[in-house]
Amino acid sequence: MNAQQKTRYNDLELQKFRELIEEKIQKAQSDFELLKSSYMNNGNNGTEDTAPTFKAFEEGSETMSKEANTQLAIRQEKFIRDLKNALIRIENKTFGVCRVTGKLINKKRLYLVPHATLSIEAKNLQK
Repeated sequence: MNAQQKTRYNDLELQKFRELIEEKIQKAQSDFELLKSSYMNNGNNGTEDTAPTFKAFEEGSETMSKEANTQLAIRQEKFIRDLKNALIRIENKTFGVCRVTGKLINKKRLYLVPHATLSIEAKNLQK
């Protein structure tokens, strides 16, 4: 059986992907907690005694930093959700199958982007 005829990844392959995804989820959740704590932090960096100009700059920088961290946290949350959805697809044995073409997504792509639901072929069609 060649790779073209194969309709799904076997259980051993799915187990390897599960382990990879679970590791990525752990790291992503850890990163998410760091981001969350940094934008919920009061941000007092001991600037009370410094010049007013520097204080204003510091507050502006802090606001931009909080906004950036909030955006990063939102993206991180979506990433975790996508990874968890990939685990569900592993359970259903539909993991690695392109939702457009129905073909298997290249293994190298899945190792880099384990939550992918589109093959490169289908992704290029979207452009």
